[in-house]
Amino acid sequence: MKPEKENKSLKEQDLLEEKKEDVKEKKEDVKEKKEVVEEKEPKKKMLITDLPGVGPTSAEKLLSGGYNSLEAIAVASPMELVAVAGLGEGTAIKAIKAARDSLEMGFESAERILERRKTINKLSVGAKTLDELLGGGLESQSITEVYGKFASGKSQWCFQLSVMAQLPKEKGGLSGNVLYIDTENSFRPERISEIAKHRGLDPEKVLKNIYVARAYNSNHQMLLADKAAEIIKDKNIKLLIVDSLTGQFRSEFIGRGQLSDRQQKLNSHMRLLQKVSELYNIVVFVTNQVMSRPDILFGDPTDAIGGNVVKHASKTRIYLRKGSGSKRIAKLVDSPFLPDGEAVYNVTNNGVVD
Repeated sequence: MKPEKENKSLKEQDLLEEKKEDVKEKKEDVKEKKEVVEEKEPKKKMLITDLPGVGPTSAEKLLSGGYNSLEAIAVASPMELVAVAGLGEGTAIKAIKAARDSLEMGFESAERILERRKTINKLSVGAKTLDELLGGGLESQSITEVYGKFASGKSQWCFQLSVMAQLPKEKGGLSGNVLYIDTENSFRPERISEIAKHRGLDPEKVLKNIYVARAYNSNHQMLLADKAAEIIKDKNIKLLIVDSLTGQFRSEFIGRGQLSDRQQKLNSHMRLLQKVSELYNIVVFVTNQVMSRPDILFGDPTDAIGGNVVKHASKTRIYLRKGSGSKRIAKLVDSPFLPDGEAVYNVTNNGVVD
């Protein structure tokens, strides 16, 4: 009798195991079907008014303050939203977290980052030697800084790039328009007309596509950079130029006693420029003044104004020197992925050329 009972219990166990397996398979099928449905039906995109604590009035204030997308809110600090929309600090933190969660702004594989970097555009300088030095041209989504003494050709780069940005992509351009913040009253439309003619473009059309603002002090300069975010999409802006970055800051903040205030303000300005370049996938190009360091006894004592604040924020840094006649030397000082090097070029009536 015992063997029969044992066989019966074994059969019951087998049946239970089979039922468990069936249930498990059904659950997996349901899960797979659910995943397929989710793939077919993408998640509804979150709006600014869907963020926790952000009502119609707060959303309107955010939009008027330049925070017109979830990306802009996701990369903002809580205090920025407090100042712009009058949100409580706790509410601002929750809104930023919700924006980041909806955009999946967490860790991701390097492979995905490499794929995303394919969206980066390159702007040709217009001279082969310089393009080779820069790995094909100036990158979007980052800040490129050139610095050098007077007459080293910094503004000439600005004029040249203002024309090059309007060329089609197959010719090294970005098929877009230009925002130009002039802090030293050095903008010369006549030079841009000469360069445009040399490139086979209509000077009048080229000048119409360049939007220039004269900055009279550091606060005005920062305000113009802030306003730039509002018109980038409307005007198809692909290049933002600041010539020069530190001129106003240098003249207003004098002496070591004001150095800390100057650097904090400059850091805020650079952070805004970087955010604009990443959000709108544009090229940000800044020129910088220099000083002579008395502690350097051997070698070139020339150093850029702005210290480490500017050096860290600028992803590509180029030092310009004057050569004999029309010759200039560009030295690549810093880049995240390019080796240091130098290139010789000329500044003529036709612009920056080999």
